Amino acid sequence: MPLLDAPVRLGVQLTPQHVTYPELRDAVLRLEDLGVDILFNWDHFFPLSGDPDGLHYESWTMLAAWAEQTERVEFGALVNCNSYRNPDLQADMARTIDHISAKGGQTGRFIFGTGSGWFERDYDEYGYDFGTAGSRLDDLADGLARVEARWARLNPAPTRRIPVLIGGKGEQKTLRLVARHADIWHSFVGADEVAHKLAVIERWAEKEERDTSSLVVSNELVRRTVETADALYDAGTRLFTLSFGGPDYDYDLVRTWLAWRDAKNA
Repeated sequence: MPLLDAPVRLGVQLTPQHVTYPELRDAVLRLEDLGVDILFNWDHFFPLSGDPDGLHYESWTMLAAWAEQTERVEFGALVNCNSYRNPDLQADMARTIDHISAKGGQTGRFIFGTGSGWFERDYDEYGYDFGTAGSRLDDLADGLARVEARWARLNPAPTRRIPVLIGGKGEQKTLRLVARHADIWHSFVGADEVAHKLAVIERWAEKEERDTSSLVVSNELVRRTVETADALYDAGTRLFTLSFGGPDYDYDLVRTWLAWRDAKNA
């Protein structure tokens, strides 16, 4: 079972496309001031919608800037692509960003969201082997083991046990990785699918001999109604993410979902 007594949290994914960096920087400040819980970007090299050659920024360097810029919010990529960087390097970058974000005697705020990758143009233009969906998932399995092993050896160590977020719904490989490694499971599945997917995760957890009772279920709000969000909440979802594009940022939409969050937590 997921962590049902966890508070509802709202994550906002700032899409790093078709905006200038000053516009992104301002959006980060405004969203933290509004009270969102988590800020995400994504890990791609080109826009995913609109002009395919439009403005776009790289994920990890941006996250390091957010670590310094922000004071309260957690943050990370939704999600990092395991294929683009050596896993031991990913672990070291995550540890460093974790330390950058630790302020005032508090622990760091970085969330290690990761996945196997899918956007073929990134691979082709940056010289990575695209492989197959299966081979990329196998690489992710190997990469996650290396990331966790490297965290245990780094000096200094991370300031906290860095939470791992894994996205996807595939039952044979992805959900087994969720059972083995994840603190947060993110997907786009409907409320009627959540129970089945959680049962699959629990079966894999038994094989992996891992306790998943603290697993946080995460899902997406974009183009979804309050009724849909209520159903996802009833199914066990406690982290809700909202894709948020500029330059004409709709902060009233964020305020609406923050009010919904606060009502659930009242």
